[in-house]
Amino acid sequence: MTFEEYVSSRGPALIRLARLLTGDEHRAEDLTQDVLARAYVHWRRIARADRPDVYVRRMLVNANNSWWRRRTNRELATADFAERPHRGDLGGEMAERDAMWRLILALPRRQRAVLVLRYYEDLDDATIAQILGCSPVTVRTHAMRALIHLRERCGAPATNGSGL
Repeated sequence: MTFEEYVSSRGPALIRLARLLTGDEHRAEDLTQDVLARAYVHWRRIARADRPDVYVRRMLVNANNSWWRRRTNRELATADFAERPHRGDLGGEMAERDAMWRLILALPRRQRAVLVLRYYEDLDDATIAQILGCSPVTVRTHAMRALIHLRERCGAPATNGSGL
């Protein structure tokens, strides 16, 4: 598969993954563009790998984590927006979805990455572990802790001991 074929087939999914990881549509597009530019330089080596999509997704997750570590990162996260456009009544479902995304964005980066890769990208624990560079047990632990935290914040009842 050529680089152009890969980007045309997987590009929208990579942007969607970046948007879910960052919580910001514009930064997600920038992040994806930066990752694809780096992948282009090494595409022959990446394409020879067993699963190039896993490699590029890992690059995306790592790039997102690196962005937060940069000293030049001066953005301040805030729960309230100064001027929010008025769209009228969004309805209960949209309001709940927005509230849930705010809770997900408040999770630590690794927990958020695990939830996004598991529930939005529909990946198994072994693949997520490859992308994040950890063991499948660590993936399950991050998922369990994230779900426990979300349930506590939403006031949902705890499950039967396992936390899931």
